[in-house]
Amino acid sequence: MSEPTPPPPSAGQDRQERIVELEARLSKRAGVGVMPPVAAAALLGAVWMLWMQSREMEYFRSDPTPIDLGAEGDYHFDRLVSNRYAQIHGVPTLRGVYGGDAKTPWVAVGLQQTQILVKRPTLPTEVWKEGAPPPPPDPRPFAVRGRLRAREEAGKLTPAFERMEQLGELKPKWIIEEGAKPGADFAAMGWFGGLLGFAVLNAWLLIRGTMAAVERLRKR
Repeated sequence: MSEPTPPPPSAGQDRQERIVELEARLSKRAGVGVMPPVAAAALLGAVWMLWMQSREMEYFRSDPTPIDLGAEGDYHFDRLVSNRYAQIHGVPTLRGVYGGDAKTPWVAVGLQQTQILVKRPTLPTEVWKEGAPPPPPDPRPFAVRGRLRAREEAGKLTPAFERMEQLGELKPKWIIEEGAKPGADFAAMGWFGGLLGFAVLNAWLLIRGTMAAVERLRKR
């Protein structure tokens, strides 16, 4: 005599079991969060960008008292320190390198008897019209304060060094960006703070995801 066949599961029972299965899967995924490899990649990217911005933050926190590099006939080149606030007085070279746009034009001029360039906004006597040769820089001696950087740290201003050498005026090794004062660039500080927060978040996600993965392996 054959045993009685159990009745087939109802549609409602199948649906309930499927819901329980899906909830179990979702709970496992939620416990992991961002996968460790993704968090690790994001963390490495954030750390690299933080390192690229470290000199900006170093200057932001540097001494706001300018290094006095002297004036013509009495320069103090022994005081040259890259990424510091500095001041100098001198006579400009006969030619300069122009850049910027119509709203923010600038000129980089050398200081005679030095290896220093000065990047400053153009003066009314230094208007450069498109298609015409650039005018000579204003010949009057001037004083300037700004961020002093060595050539290897000049970044986007490196072409100004090369162009000045081609003009035969001097072989610059330093540049002062007029008006760039420590503690004034809050945009750089905000960018650095955002990157730091992003790095901390991904470090936490990496630790959390790794611990969750280890816990799952133990339960197997």
